[in-house]
Amino acid sequence: MSDPAKIRRLDQRPLREAITTRGRSIIPGLNKDELIKWFFGGNAWISIVVLGLIMLSLFSQSIGFNPSQGFFGQNYRNRLVYRQAGLEFVDIIKKETGDLDQLSQVLADTRLQELKRLLAQGKSQGKTEDQSTADATAALAPFDDYAGKFSALSSGLDDIVSNLGDTATATRDALKIVEDKKAEKELYLSAGKADLADKVTWQEVDLAAAIKPLKDALPSIHDDNDKFSAALTAFNTQPPPAIDETMKRELGGFKGSVQILISSIPTYQKQLDAWDPNNPLPWYAGITDFFFNTNWISASSWQNYYGILPLLVGSVLISIIALAIAVPLGVGAGVYINQIATPWEQNFIKPAIEFISAIPSVVLGFFGVAVLGEFLIQLSRWGILPHFEQRLNAMTAGILLGFMAVPTIFTLTEDAINNVPRSFKEASYALGANRLQTIWRIILPASLSGVISAVLLGFGRVIGETMVVLLCAGNRIAIPPMSDGLMALFQPVHTMTGIIAQELGEAENGSIEWHALFMLGLLLFVISLGINFLAQRVVQKFKISIG
Repeated sequence: MSDPAKIRRLDQRPLREAITTRGRSIIPGLNKDELIKWFFGGNAWISIVVLGLIMLSLFSQSIGFNPSQGFFGQNYRNRLVYRQAGLEFVDIIKKETGDLDQLSQVLADTRLQELKRLLAQGKSQGKTEDQSTADATAALAPFDDYAGKFSALSSGLDDIVSNLGDTATATRDALKIVEDKKAEKELYLSAGKADLADKVTWQEVDLAAAIKPLKDALPSIHDDNDKFSAALTAFNTQPPPAIDETMKRELGGFKGSVQILISSIPTYQKQLDAWDPNNPLPWYAGITDFFFNTNWISASSWQNYYGILPLLVGSVLISIIALAIAVPLGVGAGVYINQIATPWEQNFIKPAIEFISAIPSVVLGFFGVAVLGEFLIQLSRWGILPHFEQRLNAMTAGILLGFMAVPTIFTLTEDAINNVPRSFKEASYALGANRLQTIWRIILPASLSGVISAVLLGFGRVIGETMVVLLCAGNRIAIPPMSDGLMALFQPVHTMTGIIAQELGEAENGSIEWHALFMLGLLLFVISLGINFLAQRVVQKFKISIG
């Protein structure tokens, strides 16, 4: 028998050396198996640590470990200054004039539609463009005179708003200076620089004296409201001059809208009479204002608002459009490739769909701006889609996001179908079912949990997208009027991801806008985390149901 010490392996090492060194690692104290275990286990722990750091940074920059210094505390003080300075008082009067402006916009929109009809009519009669324009302008002259006088009805209230607005903004600026001085002094004290803190002084604002001009204006506001109401009533006795029946139908609800404004004037007056700058705000005012305010206004010369509602509605609306497109296409493609397609079709279609995920989102955004938006406008002009004018809207962004979500839903759907035991299909065929019946009644129900998981992850994909919505959604911070029906889908909207990308670069570190944007980021993070958690639970249920 040969000596083991002289037997050599293919790698030319003696057998004894190979046996004694097997499993050793270059790191002392760890063999190769342990090294592999610690490497991959360490990656998992690193992911957990990074996830925790992301949550920690978002929380510290939004809510904050001291809530009074975080976003909700800052937003509470923002609302408090809004009341104490009298901006709230002036805004009540602004609501009256704003209601009149909305009615004036109705008249302007009606005039625009009628002008288009008159120009088209003149063109059909063989008139030149200049002659058609002159005839249309002459025909609309009585209506323009009516609309101009109607818009001027609130001139007295507009003067009051201008004068009192200057007083209120001056008070607001004085209150903010005092607040900044107090914060500066607190900063010096916390840094142990008492000598510098002693040099920081301020003069408290006399709120009673600052608010007195607003209260003194109440009698004149009463008089102007009486005149305003009387003028509206007089105008409501005669309808706007309509050129034809089409224009008359468009103005059908105008009289009722004017009557609603007339009936609301006493309510506005009662609010002005009852207004008190010393009324305390509830402690949760900063929270409710964030979740339920319909305005997001930053860098305003009047008042900043940070309400998530229009951004959340925009994000959800675009996501619904995207999923309505991506779910049928993604699930259908997954079923077709897995159950019906020939090998040639599989080798062609599957890489093509998966390649979509490699296209940069900014490139898709450019495509939406230059091609898709114009194409949808053209379909609107042909009468295939409802009439709309804005090429950048929720529908444009939703279509592109649906296109981007298809690969995610397709791949996960195919994986879910692959996990269905082959015996299910064989048993169905054995009972006499055809291919379509087997897919519809056996394969899809058995893989339903996996398909739902794919849809949820697709939703997480679209709601977190930034560049496409920033370029294609229109970026109008307003909730589309749901009374418009399907037309709401073609209105410009803004999203949570879009506003973060748009404003974060200009927000001052530590400002209320900075913390508000991080609050949006925290909310998006929680939504994404919840979607992924729900998807994992659905997958777990799927595994148990067929395991």
